[in-house]
Amino acid sequence: MTLDPILQAFVAASEAANADRPAIPDATVAEARAGYEALAGLGAGPDLFSVADATIAGQAGEIPIRIYRPNGDTGEPGLVFYHGGGWTIGSLDSHDPECRKLAERSGCVVVAVDYRLAPEHPYPAAIDDSWAALQHIAANAGDFGIDAARLAVGGDSAGGNISAVMAIKARDAGIALRQQMLIYPAVDARMGWPSHDENAEGPFLKKVTMEWFQLQYFSGEGAGRQEEVNASPYLAETLAGVAPAVVITAEYDPLRDEGNAYATALMAAGVTVNATEWAGVAHAFFQLGPLLPHAEAVIDHLAARLRAAMS
Repeated sequence: MTLDPILQAFVAASEAANADRPAIPDATVAEARAGYEALAGLGAGPDLFSVADATIAGQAGEIPIRIYRPNGDTGEPGLVFYHGGGWTIGSLDSHDPECRKLAERSGCVVVAVDYRLAPEHPYPAAIDDSWAALQHIAANAGDFGIDAARLAVGGDSAGGNISAVMAIKARDAGIALRQQMLIYPAVDARMGWPSHDENAEGPFLKKVTMEWFQLQYFSGEGAGRQEEVNASPYLAETLAGVAPAVVITAEYDPLRDEGNAYATALMAAGVTVNATEWAGVAHAFFQLGPLLPHAEAVIDHLAARLRAAMS
């Protein structure tokens, strides 16, 4: 299937509008972050019962979070959400519309985690913050209006990587998750999958962009640690016993093959998996609603899977 014509037109318009701006890998980290935040301006999410910023204590200081409550009830299911952005860009604001939509459509209290970013805080800082946040939310679920027995993790791209790692760590720590929601996850940092080359010039995420993100993330104390399980969950000794998974991949995404392979590995380990490769779309399509019908459809799909997992 060819690239969706709406998406193709948007890519062409974006490239024309940003022709004078440096692109990764020529952009500075600050420029890359500013460009990514612009995605949040494509359309605001729905109003909810409440949206509140707070902090959680982490190993290296306070971790900002944002709590999305679709209603005023307590004892609701909860989703801990980790944003994408190559562990280098992205924020609570970059994924605010998507978190609002997921909360409204799934009925979950969504808690978005603003983990520390590279290169200022290289691997494993993002994992440390994400795990500290998940442990705190699981242990204090009632404070968030969440039923501790109905908790899930999820995220896109780098956030999908973090979510997969959190599911492994939760299994090992005895935290029972109802679901791991992996949206085009980066699960193998060895950079050796065919789609990395097949879609090397793909819209929104190119192979050189992935290499730049890795340069930031695996710098300093993180250098040379790509094959650790907390960096590459695909390399885990066993995936048996992790939470049931929903895996979303995109046809024109460099991360397509590793995401599909992770879904296969989960199934081989006996994990219940709902895996879908979305045709005609590329990396970041999850963030392109309401411009792209596929974006709204994938959020509907994810919300439905969350509702089913929490019932």
